[in-house]
Amino acid sequence: QVQLVESGGGLVQAGASLRLSCAASGRTFGAYAMAWFRQAPGKEREFVSAINWGWDSGRTYYSDSVKGRFTISRENAKNTVYLQMNSLKPEDTAVYYCAANVRGQIGFGTGAYEYWGQGTQVAVSS
Repeated sequence: QVQLVESGGGLVQAGASLRLSCAASGRTFGAYAMAWFRQAPGKEREFVSAINWGWDSGRTYYSDSVKGRFTISRENAKNTVYLQMNSLKPEDTAVYYCAANVRGQIGFGTGAYEYWGQGTQVAVSS
């Protein structure tokens, strides 16, 4: 009942910036937890960042690998979550996925989220 659509990926050089968007539609009411994960070829899908959607003042969480470079934010009027990615590194190359937990519970594993977008590709060249 919740649809998530990511956009904003692309091919950039190291040091560049991208802003990913995740637009949610359908049953988006309540205290959702929204997260970004990424998956590189041959690797497990890993946690990147998360934000409380409907409560707790939009508290945010980041993996150590992106802390200080990436910023997650929300725009409630558009039902959209963003991931501002600065100082991109080649190791950031992956497909980035948006995910939602309708219980409003932040989690750091893929199993914590019931809804997923189709992913958007980010490629960072050296």
